[in-house]
Amino acid sequence: MESLDYCDPGFTPLVVLELTSETKEEAIGWLLRRIRDLQQNGGDGDSFLSMAECQYIIKHELDTLRARDETHVPGYTEVKLYPGKSIIRRLQSKGILIQLFPLHEKEELKRLSFSWYKKVKLSFQPLDDIRHYYGEGQAFYFGFLEYFTFALVPMALIGVPYYLFDWEGYDKYVVFAMFNLIWCTVILELWKRYSASLAYHWGTLSRKKAFEEPRPGFHGVLGFNPVTGREEPIYPNAKRQLRIYLVSVPFVLLCLYLSLYVMMIYFQMEAWALSVHDDEPTFWAGILIFIPSIIYAVVIEIMNLIYRYAAEFLTEWENHRLESSYQNHLVLKVLVFNFFNCFASLFYIAFVMQDMVLLRQSLATLLITSQILNQFMEACLPYWLQRRRNKKMINRVRKRRTLEDKELPLVEQVRLEADMSMYLGTFDDYLEQFLLFGYVSLFSCVYPLAAVLVVLNNFTEVYSDAFKMCRVFKRPFSDPAANIGVWQLAFEAMSVIAVVTNFALIGISPQVKAYFSDSETQLILWTVAIEHVLLAFKFLLAFLIPDIPKHIQIRLSRLEFESLEALKKKVEQSAENLTYFLK
Repeated sequence: MESLDYCDPGFTPLVVLELTSETKEEAIGWLLRRIRDLQQNGGDGDSFLSMAECQYIIKHELDTLRARDETHVPGYTEVKLYPGKSIIRRLQSKGILIQLFPLHEKEELKRLSFSWYKKVKLSFQPLDDIRHYYGEGQAFYFGFLEYFTFALVPMALIGVPYYLFDWEGYDKYVVFAMFNLIWCTVILELWKRYSASLAYHWGTLSRKKAFEEPRPGFHGVLGFNPVTGREEPIYPNAKRQLRIYLVSVPFVLLCLYLSLYVMMIYFQMEAWALSVHDDEPTFWAGILIFIPSIIYAVVIEIMNLIYRYAAEFLTEWENHRLESSYQNHLVLKVLVFNFFNCFASLFYIAFVMQDMVLLRQSLATLLITSQILNQFMEACLPYWLQRRRNKKMINRVRKRRTLEDKELPLVEQVRLEADMSMYLGTFDDYLEQFLLFGYVSLFSCVYPLAAVLVVLNNFTEVYSDAFKMCRVFKRPFSDPAANIGVWQLAFEAMSVIAVVTNFALIGISPQVKAYFSDSETQLILWTVAIEHVLLAFKFLLAFLIPDIPKHIQIRLSRLEFESLEALKKKVEQSAENLTYFLK
């Protein structure tokens, strides 16, 4: 980064590549020549593209920078290169390239921070500004977070009076469960309509899925793509499938077994705490009842974190060619384990033990503990670490009032941002909302305050996430998107499970069992039959609510018609010119 000291004062860098201080001059010169090969007849794009879009284009070009006939990195004979191998990926794996990140735009970030999180207000987030600065992927996450929070308000308002009344009779939660079934279907369908409106407003709704380039981490023998005719790495699909079914699937099953084993230890601890309380019901014994659930909630978070790293390693090792395929396999692995790890104990208590008091207590403890841990891990800890990491920089510029109110020299800004934590994307954020949606939709009829707790969590989540994006993390590269992707399917799958769970809870209530006191088989058959009817109603409701609002469908059809008319006129004009020329 020392080369920045000699830059033109008018130069505004968009992306920083940080190399080790011992990087040899031959390697630097070779990398610069390869990068400059990409700059052909290009403009700065300031009048057409946002800075986030320009940075995304730069990253795409760097990711597709692949070795040609070089056998090694110049100056590093031990760092072998193979035709088709990603150059940036190779430099990173060998420690020559430390990191690659886009720079913040100070004035624009200051304006965004002020309108986003610096003042607490009951108003919508500046989604257009977020999209312009961070891209559609980030904007869709914050749009979904805001929408989900507002959608939870009716559940919270109904849940408070339900919680205040006597719940031991079980008769009141039947109505709440039915409302839950309709609520989880309607909000997801209305989200798709709102998402389509945002995508249309941002110009990504009609974006066609272009031919995907191979992932930077994808490797294989160099060959020809039969579709494009271009040279790229080729990796046998059969070999990938063997890795998935012979290694990844058994590993996931082993992790599920370990999760089940930990759950049984938790129940043993729970039984011990209850026995202590029953023998001597003192104040401390009453506190002891909650300790196993708190310990179990902490263990769940630790297991989820460890498993996440293992899932990323395995999915990377499977060597998926496309980024979309990589994300789908990673999301599937993580969701299966997290769902089982977080909800298996609740299902066991509800349908095996059929202890609604313990279910309510366990749900409340797991939900509150996980929210506290997430807030600490996602906001407090990164900010504290960032403050420590930047202590020397803060001391260096302590004569300034604040780091962001006074303009830093370019070199100091780059060094400051280089020390910031790397933002790992919206994956963990969506995963957290997915699990919270599960706590609300699956068992909130037993603990109606779940929606209230999630609303409070998400209200603080909006501000903590905004603060992290602007002050704690490096600026992420933009992620073009037309919706929330595979997470929409994940939430819809959870809503289907919620239908089964809620009606099963109704089926095991004493009032319903009283109607089938003579035959438990009839109770099961009637429960399954009515549950299937409710599922059919759910899918019918989803079908009747259009995914795209009518006025947007009309506008899209009009645009398509105008495009065809313009093409038709151009063809007719070309034909007339050709006829005139032939005459």
